Amino acid sequence: MAPGLPSTASVARFCQKLNRLKTLEEPTTETSLRRHLTTLDLILLGVGATVGLGLYMLTGTVAKEMAGPAVLVSFGVAAMASLLAALCYAELAARVPRKGSSYLFTYVFMGELWAFLVGWILLIQCIVGAAAMARFWSSYLDAIFSRSISSFTKAHVGTWQVPYLAQYPDFLAAGILLLASAFVSCGGRVSSWLSHTFLAISLAIILFIIILGFVLAHPHNWSAEEGGFAPFGFSGIMAGAATCIYGFVGFVAVAVSSEEAQNPKRSVPMALAISVTLVAAANILASTVLTLMVPWHSLDPDWALPDAFHQRGYSWAAFIVVAGAICAMNTVLLRYIFFLPHIISAMAADGLFFQVFAHVYSRMKVPVVGILVFGFLMAFLALLVELEALVQFRCICALLTYTFVATSIIMLRFRKSPPASSQDPGSPLGTEQTSASEPGQLQPALRPYLRFLDGCRPGAAVAWALGVLVSSAITLDCVLVFGDSVLHLPPWSYTLLLLLSSATFLLSLLVLGAHQQQHCQDTFQVPMVPLTPALSILLNIFLMLQLSYVAWLSFSIWLLIGFCRPYRNHGVFWLRHQAEQGEPAGTARADGHTWQPGRDGASHANPQPGTGPGARLHGAACQSMRTTGGLLTVPHILWRLEGLAAPLSGAAQVCRSSHAWGSSGPQPRC
Repeated sequence: MAPGLPSTASVARFCQKLNRLKTLEEPTTETSLRRHLTTLDLILLGVGATVGLGLYMLTGTVAKEMAGPAVLVSFGVAAMASLLAALCYAELAARVPRKGSSYLFTYVFMGELWAFLVGWILLIQCIVGAAAMARFWSSYLDAIFSRSISSFTKAHVGTWQVPYLAQYPDFLAAGILLLASAFVSCGGRVSSWLSHTFLAISLAIILFIIILGFVLAHPHNWSAEEGGFAPFGFSGIMAGAATCIYGFVGFVAVAVSSEEAQNPKRSVPMALAISVTLVAAANILASTVLTLMVPWHSLDPDWALPDAFHQRGYSWAAFIVVAGAICAMNTVLLRYIFFLPHIISAMAADGLFFQVFAHVYSRMKVPVVGILVFGFLMAFLALLVELEALVQFRCICALLTYTFVATSIIMLRFRKSPPASSQDPGSPLGTEQTSASEPGQLQPALRPYLRFLDGCRPGAAVAWALGVLVSSAITLDCVLVFGDSVLHLPPWSYTLLLLLSSATFLLSLLVLGAHQQQHCQDTFQVPMVPLTPALSILLNIFLMLQLSYVAWLSFSIWLLIGFCRPYRNHGVFWLRHQAEQGEPAGTARADGHTWQPGRDGASHANPQPGTGPGARLHGAACQSMRTTGGLLTVPHILWRLEGLAAPLSGAAQVCRSSHAWGSSGPQPRC
């Protein structure tokens, strides 16, 4: 071995620690957040965070440039992918009924390295999503003033023709983001009644669009004379479906708010399914009336719905539609910016992000540095990057996150539930299962026929089968998307690759199905596992491959930046030293967060190890989260649409008398 390099065994131990799981201790008291959200409240929350994203902003672009009138089929495919992902989110939210999202779920069920990847993706999702929303807002406002804003900018600043960059700098979009970031950094909040008002206005206007649109419908616009129903073919429909994913990303708000649900095990799955279905129906109906009102090739992508009414001579209706679009976009834009400090603080609490961005100022009660820095980054993207590139980048992030969540479901179902320390000794939940019924073991009825799998330790065959499943799904989707159009494979090789990848996918699915699963009677579970999450993985990858290579290149650069930055805020040489010593890289300290209130409520930054009030757990209401290696951490992605509050940190939990954010939950188990 070369001098100075760690041994193979120490590197193996280090890699194992990168995959350590986070477990949640059983709380000693009830959650500090009041459980007041009913099923109806959660449905309205999911609809409000989702509706309008696709209806106002994507229908024109997808209809004119990708799918034609078949845009309604594109929305249907995107709705199916979102519904499969929502089912997976529902099971994870029911098992971890605490404030969180895919970052927390991945940390609990897949491990730290994958959680960092998901958290890094969520961070860019917020940045790109807010930039895209600001550009949508700007385009609608520009259309109201008859393009005078864009014309003035082009005349006095100039234009350029660079692929995937805007033709001119959008100062209005950048200004909107800077104002919104300043509003949030000063401690601003959006009250619940204002959010509900925006939602009511948006829903009423959507109903108005659908009714009046069907009155003005002209079936001739779908005829062959106008290009037919699917002028761009199957590939155009699928490319449109990949973009239409953007119109469903807000349903995650329901899973994030599961801690405040009265009955999360029942209401969260129901609210997720119903909200996705309602939003899908609204998008499909709106896109139908849009392409029936006017020919699809005559649409203005920047404001398609108002423009359709304007072309039919209903200018007053166009202004009503613009009002609904602005209400929807305001809600979603602020949601992105409110969510950003929570993802930053959650990752910083684990040491997975720079602590300076998570420092909370006592006066504003928000991480001002993080909000302003990333606010300027949002404004820069909105200023220069083309809207389509932002949307496609956002879609890649969402689809990859859905894939991780679906993979977490398979890993969870075939993994043995760890005994909880807080369970009663006689409880079956805390007792060791027999080998015959242990999750991950081969089913007894199939052992005589699959003896070659019977000798594997519990979970080993499942892990290999899951890896083969994902690999074969990628291969199958690549053959379907690129085999004929890009690679120009001869028919025999195309068919052979298609058959081999399909057979491998099905065999790995059968191997997974031959093993024992966890079964919970008192909580929601995704039906037909492993089939349902496997179909979700297959469809998500297929849609990701439909997006442009520039979006993939940008996404790869972002991932490279994430993995090249110092892990857990230490350099690579420190990691090597830790590997040599056999210690976990980035061991979370008891004082691992950058802020914690003192007795007087003031915030103190970066306490010394073991000296601050966070060096001990205090109060009956204090709760903690621990990794399986006994490391004290508290990563929570915390979010409420009504405003911001301080996230909890390491063992220095903030016990607030009236309303605390981010209480941790019990170890998810059956």
